[in-house]
Amino acid sequence: MRLTGPLRAVAVLLLVGLTWLLANSLFGGESGSSMRHFFTGASEKPTAADTRPRKYKCGLSAPCPAKHLAFRLVSGAANVIGPKICVEDKMLVSSVKNNVGRGLNIALVNGVTGELLDTKSFDMWAGDISDLLKYLRPLHEGTLVFVASFDDAATKMNDESRRLFEELGSTAVKELAFRDSWVFVGAKGIENKSPFEQNTKSSNKYEGWPESLEMDGCIPLRPPLEG
Repeated sequence: MRLTGPLRAVAVLLLVGLTWLLANSLFGGESGSSMRHFFTGASEKPTAADTRPRKYKCGLSAPCPAKHLAFRLVSGAANVIGPKICVEDKMLVSSVKNNVGRGLNIALVNGVTGELLDTKSFDMWAGDISDLLKYLRPLHEGTLVFVASFDDAATKMNDESRRLFEELGSTAVKELAFRDSWVFVGAKGIENKSPFEQNTKSSNKYEGWPESLEMDGCIPLRPPLEG
């Protein structure tokens, strides 16, 4: 039995449709997409999610190597917006956690395991500098010290407190002054100056306060201490 014109056209369309479905089920994914492009001539545009740059731990633009800690520090903006300390995608200090204070905001982290040891803030305008000294003096070898300023970081600073931060690797602390912005990562027992430090004092962005500072990077973990 021979098919007439209309029936033949219907049969051809059915055959093409079945062929497309078979190819799509067999190959799927990109092959199926290519098949759709072949039949429709359409090109699929990437979605907004596809075009956004990928973010890694603490918002870094690239992943850290193995046995490194990802971190991001943000100093406070004037005396209004509090600082942030993020390590390994964990927010250790922030206004949301309600653990920030005027002055120096500090997080102590085990430099071998990456474990959080403690967080604390020290009022450097009206507080007692002896509290900061008692906090820094007994630090164990290898302890990482993350610091982000908020409001005033230096009014109560004395020679000993500056020396203790210098021993942690700071170079900016000796000149840290009223209302300076400061972010810093140091370590007890560091042999060289820390590469992770920023200090701004002269931009005067917020009616007498300098701009907020933001710093991120990757810190190598230390091997376990012998003994």
